[in-house]
Amino acid sequence: MTIHWCGTGLSAIPGLRRLIENQQDVIVWNRTIATAQNAVGDLTKDIRAFDIDALSATLKAGDVIVSMLPGDWHVPLAELAISKSAHFVSSSYIAPEMRALDDAARAAGVALVNEVGLDPGIDHLMAHALVADYRASDAFDAKNHLSFTSYCGGVPKTPNAFRYKFSWSPLGVLKALRSPSRSIRNYTELRVDRPWDAITSYDAPLPTPESFEVYPNRDSVPFMAQYDFDKDWTVREFVRGTLRLNGWADAWGDVFKEVETLSGPTGDARLKEMSDQFWRDNAYEAGEPDRVILCVSLQADKDGVPVWHKTYVMDAWGDARGTAMARLVSIPVSLAVEAVQNRAIPAGVHAAPSDAKLVQTWMAEIDKLVQHLQIIDHLS
Repeated sequence: MTIHWCGTGLSAIPGLRRLIENQQDVIVWNRTIATAQNAVGDLTKDIRAFDIDALSATLKAGDVIVSMLPGDWHVPLAELAISKSAHFVSSSYIAPEMRALDDAARAAGVALVNEVGLDPGIDHLMAHALVADYRASDAFDAKNHLSFTSYCGGVPKTPNAFRYKFSWSPLGVLKALRSPSRSIRNYTELRVDRPWDAITSYDAPLPTPESFEVYPNRDSVPFMAQYDFDKDWTVREFVRGTLRLNGWADAWGDVFKEVETLSGPTGDARLKEMSDQFWRDNAYEAGEPDRVILCVSLQADKDGVPVWHKTYVMDAWGDARGTAMARLVSIPVSLAVEAVQNRAIPAGVHAAPSDAKLVQTWMAEIDKLVQHLQIIDHLS
């Protein structure tokens, strides 16, 4: 069973190295061979120029394709996997086109596993664990009112004037600023066209409490079903969002104003110019530590009084092992590859697992990657 790891960008390396160091049979595919050689050439010589036809000719039944390539490649590679009775793993969100492959994947007996990075990925594990814990508790009552929040952000360990730094192309961050979001606030669906219209303050329960700016990200509502919320539960709040350093909104004020005016090909060209400038001005220096904060919380109220309230709190930063972002994106991907190999994930299209044993196993591994990981019981 060969692992075909496609893409050796900055967020891919720790997980790839982990698989090779664990004596897995890995072929590394990358558009630029020299880049891959710099990343893992000390561990393997089986590095090939990425080409889907060459990959197809090499791929065998039972193999696993890992796509750490841009999102446009995920569905074609998943389709190739199905055609060869191979499996597929990616850290990215499940696009509708990927979801549409579920029946074909099940018929072929292969797993297409997505959303197994940091966010989405580790946040899912935490959410599944919290909901399962709540359901098993004495406080559980289908009539309780629930509040769920999940905030994740990568920020500079040493804050800068821009209140943000980039570890890869800023273009994706800029495009995300033009994306609408949907969440639940005060029992009501909240739709926001631009993130800066919904920025609020969040006090993270870290060992030394810190305040951050947060805003809802993408469409949170479908994740209620993914996290095993019953349809008849009363949900006061359900938000999956992005976390930024305090002062971020002010520092980015001019960026927001310009992004709002951009559209069409001309707008896309201007976004690319802005991205290039940001990369020059606000990229991480070699060896400069990044930081990742993730807080996932579930609270149940009965008659207006909290009866159950727990929060997963994670804080990690770059160290001798490399960046926190790279560890927390790619090593869960490697765990998903191993789960597929062990047939711990069934055929079909899946996100990060909800199976209690897998969640526990993966969280134990993630605990080794971070400087702080804790479950806080706010009512104890």
